[in-house]
Amino acid sequence: MTKPLLLIDVDGPLNPYAAQRERRPEGYSTHRMSPVGWTGARPLRVWLNHGHGAELLALAERYELVWATTWKGEANEWIGPHLGLPELPFIDWPQMHGRAPEGTFWKTQYILEYAAGRPFAWIDDDITDRDRAWVARHHPADTLLLRINEGIGLTRADFDALAEWAGPCAGRGAQEIS
Repeated sequence: MTKPLLLIDVDGPLNPYAAQRERRPEGYSTHRMSPVGWTGARPLRVWLNHGHGAELLALAERYELVWATTWKGEANEWIGPHLGLPELPFIDWPQMHGRAPEGTFWKTQYILEYAAGRPFAWIDDDITDRDRAWVARHHPADTLLLRINEGIGLTRADFDALAEWAGPCAGRGAQEIS
């Protein structure tokens, strides 16, 4: 049996970019990065919790991990090594930002295309009820859309929810956790 996908956004879940600017969240370290397309005068500040790498690797026993981020393949260069992650496949968005069906987040339609009918869990800070409803209507397999607070990042409760959902994931339909 094929494992469900775990689709991982970077900014928000792994990098709590909306936390107080003057105070790095507990457990996180600061990294300065200059990915392609970054136009700032100084390198981008990214906060990462190195413990998240071990948590994600533990989930890899139950999931196929995939980057679902605007960092695309650069997540393998700039993010994964800091977390101790191997190179992961990534969604190569055909278009970033812009209009999306029925007021959904621009990533949602491409997430479903990438999943191609497979069960998946998706962690992102931009998931809304519109995305959940659209996925429930357009995706035949079980899903878990987990909205992560962009000021906090992934928490113990999020990792526990992901581990629990990936147990026997048949017959549940679209799940909501926010």
